[in-house]
Amino acid sequence: MGKRMSSEFKGLTAAVTGAGSGIGLATLKILADGGAKVYGLDIAEGGIAEHGEWLQCDVGDDASVAAAFSKISALDILINSAAISAVGTVEANPSEEWAKVMNVNVVGIVRTVRSALPLLRKSKSASVTNVCSVAATAGIPKRALYSASKGAVLSLTMAMANDHIVDGVRVNCVNPGTADTPWVQRLLAQAADPAAEKKALEARQPLGRLVSAEEVARALCYLASPLQGSTTGTSLAVDGGMQGLRIPK
Repeated sequence: MGKRMSSEFKGLTAAVTGAGSGIGLATLKILADGGAKVYGLDIAEGGIAEHGEWLQCDVGDDASVAAAFSKISALDILINSAAISAVGTVEANPSEEWAKVMNVNVVGIVRTVRSALPLLRKSKSASVTNVCSVAATAGIPKRALYSASKGAVLSLTMAMANDHIVDGVRVNCVNPGTADTPWVQRLLAQAADPAAEKKALEARQPLGRLVSAEEVARALCYLASPLQGSTTGTSLAVDGGMQGLRIPK
């Protein structure tokens, strides 16, 4: 993106949830490098302070989200990256875990957008970009709960794009494949054979490797950019070809 990115977000204010690490942190950095004033929302500070202001926030809690957004006086860009994972078939996860994951991954976005809309409506470059997943559109083994949550994020993105186009707020999402993030590293660490599990994850993506956090972050910032003022209600795959390609064995 080079010089174009150096001032692409100048004069804009952005908030990124799940900004302490991984995709959220990579996104925060690109926005800051592009000239935006940035707020990083997360339970823990992580790497946020190097690029912007940390606002402690648990997207799974109404009061926490409201408190965080009360400290933001103007907003142009909201990136929803905060999420939690779940592993297993539909039989594996208890009802309590279903409630927890849906509360964070889906209702968490509802909370942040609900708090952000009064600010976004005042912006001439308003956008919301959600981190969805290839799990929303492809059947992935042992990810029933996670897939259900991301399927809801995809549908929610489209519904919000339709509802808020009259407010001048664009809403899009990015569907990453399996990304090389601290989150995935934690999942691998739980596997009986982490090295074999990583090879399996790499092999299921036609490019033969994991997606990088920076690749996903660039897609998020592309959709969030005021230069993409006609892009809304769109899902952008950054999945190494996982959704659409079938590589002969």
